[in-house]
Amino acid sequence: MQINELKPKNKQKRAKRIGRGGKKGTYSGRGGKGQTARAGRKMAPVIRELIKRYPKLKGYRRFVLEDNTVAVNLETLEKNFNNGDTVSPENLLSKGIIRNIKGKKPAVKILGMGKFTKKVEVSNCKLSKSAKEAIEKAGGTIK
Repeated sequence: MQINELKPKNKQKRAKRIGRGGKKGTYSGRGGKGQTARAGRKMAPVIRELIKRYPKLKGYRRFVLEDNTVAVNLETLEKNFNNGDTVSPENLLSKGIIRNIKGKKPAVKILGMGKFTKKVEVSNCKLSKSAKEAIEKAGGTIK
């Protein structure tokens, strides 16, 4: 037996073939060259900072606060209230003129459409200019 005929007891492990695509990443184990290999490179993705700031919830959403204000005209108050009554969101709810929005009592704004002749007391309601003038002209009070 000669030296060139000697064989190892254990078989040699085959070397990994690298750099031919596959699931080893973009460089496939061969490293990166060009701008990414240079010192002082500045290629930070700017859009990442913007993406981090947005809320991550599924579906389309507007980022605007909801306005739960219900408009009521003077002609509606004329039909449903008598002299000396109090106009408030609670009374409007009990008379069925307005409804709860998502289980909560809405804010009420009284608009000046229609004629108004009754003396009523308005409380906890927003008023338009024309509605305020009409209620005060009829002898009503606003709190």
